[in-house]
Amino acid sequence: MSANRRAKKKNKTKYVFRKREKLYNLLKRIKLWPSRSGLLHGIKTLEKKGNYIKLELHCDKVLKVKDSKNSRAARWLRNKRMVKPCPECQVPDWKLDKYSKTAFK
Repeated sequence: MSANRRAKKKNKTKYVFRKREKLYNLLKRIKLWPSRSGLLHGIKTLEKKGNYIKLELHCDKVLKVKDSKNSRAARWLRNKRMVKPCPECQVPDWKLDKYSKTAFK
């Protein structure tokens, strides 16, 4: 296989997740949080406490959210409804590119 062919194949790589997965499992692998304003935040720490998840974002915000398959955040991550990355979190381009190539099946 030539180097050019490998590069094309590598660019088409998709990351596949189950469609109806718990929010904690999704956040643990993607490490991104969609806010209601349409910003995509980077997750610094992630801790599960019973049915809730404690999130600490790179912009020093702390959130407590319910672990659910049907939550707003889970739906927005699956449907990719975010507008732009958070300027304070400084989400790297490679992570945004990887997320854009992710498929949910």
